[in-house]
Amino acid sequence: MHKDHLTLGMAGAGRATELHMSALRMFSGFPVRLKHIIAPRQAQVEAARERWGFELASCRFGDLLADPEIDVIDICTPPYVHEEMIEAALAAGKHVICEKPLTGYFGREGDPQPVGQCVSKVTMYRHLLERLAHLRQVVERSGKQFMYGENFIYAPAIIKAAEIVRAKKSRILFAKGEESLKGSSSPVAGEWSKTGGGTFIRTGSHPLGAILWLKRQEALARGTDIRVTAVQADMTRLTPSLTVHEHRHIAARPHDVEDIGTAILSFSDGSRAVVMANDTLLGGSRNYVELYCNDAAIHCKLTMADMMETYFLDEEGLGDVEISEMLPSKTGWNKPFLLDEVMRGYANEMKDFMECALYGRCPKADFNVAYETTRIIYAAYMSAELGRRVDL
Repeated sequence: MHKDHLTLGMAGAGRATELHMSALRMFSGFPVRLKHIIAPRQAQVEAARERWGFELASCRFGDLLADPEIDVIDICTPPYVHEEMIEAALAAGKHVICEKPLTGYFGREGDPQPVGQCVSKVTMYRHLLERLAHLRQVVERSGKQFMYGENFIYAPAIIKAAEIVRAKKSRILFAKGEESLKGSSSPVAGEWSKTGGGTFIRTGSHPLGAILWLKRQEALARGTDIRVTAVQADMTRLTPSLTVHEHRHIAARPHDVEDIGTAILSFSDGSRAVVMANDTLLGGSRNYVELYCNDAAIHCKLTMADMMETYFLDEEGLGDVEISEMLPSKTGWNKPFLLDEVMRGYANEMKDFMECALYGRCPKADFNVAYETTRIIYAAYMSAELGRRVDL
């Protein structure tokens, strides 16, 4: 017999938690009990508990594991703790939601510092493959749902593109995707030891995951198998070359990570894809995926939205009014985000995850998507370091 509700435990109290909780609020009466939220700092976690309505708050992840009432643990923490939290949560018999990226290379004992500059990406890639294989075994043995927080897959535009590709049995000959902005709000975004990379893993993972999923939909519709066979990439740090004055509008502060990255993917069916990410874009966040098919052209725009435009000469009264992401000013012309939780996929994502945990079906964004996205990101890092194409 299925349960009539789910009990949620949340790990983290930052931006990802805000996006997930805002998405859950889109479903009035959805049977989710918000039991317990944890985060490292007491003031932060208490503020999050009060804002979202969790019953309990603490600073210990073990509190979520030990609570027999909690069905699902949502991991919205920095990437360097994802793997240990996934293993512990599954071992405790909980379903797991894990925000992207799945995992990465964050340094091992004895590594020279800083990790991102001093450890070979070839070494990172080999170690990552071992960890991914281990995680796959852990997930498969657990008998629990693993749900990967790739919201692009759930964006209405991407879902409609998949429907078209399946219906027409279109061949995606070329795909292009990008997520770019002016940097991250996370204080650890510039540290490889905390994030496992820079802008390409932090933001490029979104269009990459969507393109991989769309190619999977194409393969299923055509009854074939399509996989990535090679990656060629270029990564660098641009912002450290700026003067303090030149840097004043850009939030990126990369210590040993890249702030711009591009990768070209080759697929087994001969098609190609380009994925771009950078932390030097002013004027908001840019999120899109474009498909060039044999019988269609499909452009999926997640942001900037263009359903509404505003013009303000001042910001009087607008302090608590959200206009859009990553814009320092609300004056002048703007394109406000409307139903951002829906347009960028978070609402569909959380609905799918809750239903999968409640009714035992597989999510769209499953472990395979997480595995392939992470593997290709690190192949791209290796390619950029070696200065050549990497065959997979």
